[in-house]
Amino acid sequence: MKAAILRRPGGLDKIEIIEAPKPSPKAGEVLMRVRASSLNYHDLLVANGGIKTSEDRILMSDGAGDIEAVGEGVTRFAPGDKALSVFFPAWFDGQPAPHQVKGTPGDAIDGYSAEYVCVSEQALTRMPVGYSYAEAATLPCAALTAWSALMVAARIKSGDWVLVQGTGGVSIFALQFAKAAGARVIATSSSDEKLARLKALGADGLINYNTEPKWGAAAKALTGGRGVDEVVEIGGAGTLNQSIRACRLRGHISLIGVLSGLSGEVRTIDFFRGQLTMTGIEVGSRKDQEDMIAALEATGIRPVIDQSFPLEDIAKAFQRQTEQKHFGKIVVEW
Repeated sequence: MKAAILRRPGGLDKIEIIEAPKPSPKAGEVLMRVRASSLNYHDLLVANGGIKTSEDRILMSDGAGDIEAVGEGVTRFAPGDKALSVFFPAWFDGQPAPHQVKGTPGDAIDGYSAEYVCVSEQALTRMPVGYSYAEAATLPCAALTAWSALMVAARIKSGDWVLVQGTGGVSIFALQFAKAAGARVIATSSSDEKLARLKALGADGLINYNTEPKWGAAAKALTGGRGVDEVVEIGGAGTLNQSIRACRLRGHISLIGVLSGLSGEVRTIDFFRGQLTMTGIEVGSRKDQEDMIAALEATGIRPVIDQSFPLEDIAKAFQRQTEQKHFGKIVVEW
């Protein structure tokens, strides 16, 4: 079989396509023929050395495909089923223990950038009915992160105001989930062209943060001065102060990304005066993914795919990601 491996961490030039033996499932495992994966910031950090991993690591946390064979004792899947990876294979439901949020495919263990993988039957869910492999492969990290932020942590409801940042996978899924729940959405971007596309997806308010650097106040103004109920915080340290200013009294911030830096000065006085709460979001459990899949099927939400690459061009796919010109998810199919 073909597989894309990171020969050693430290750059996209370290990614190689190799021929590897096709694995066989052991007891409790399934053999999955992988059809597609999708790129996340997490995967890029693994490739460029931002997240430690072993040499010759098979990349990618996301994978969608077909169950080809099952090992002894497997009951969750049968040959022919369409299956989808989970980001934390040992976190099934509820509050996680520390050991349950380790072992992410593509960094701690081999991932899904291979034609075949053998994994525990517990490490997969079903795909949404009617989804293509590429669409399904966008879900385990980006979509579930957005779902966990809005539906699990913030528990948004109809009529709430939600602020999303940028046009990456998490932000677009958050916009789609929020609109499906009856919430109103304010979206930020540095591109008027991208803002127009966000409006077409249902965004109620638009802010170009290049022309409106104090976008926190601008977002609050769009709500009539009340402030937003929930911020899906992607930027991290560089955007958090504006997110705090955008919130209503006792609003909530879902802290997800670190695109603008790992640390920085935070206006704590604004945070406590606003009586805000903030939750760190790191994807979600297998049960959360199953709940999300049911919601996707009920609402008809479809992922927004920016571009698809063959497995052999996975380094080119990562290069497009680093250029930050994409709108939605970048996928790899084979």
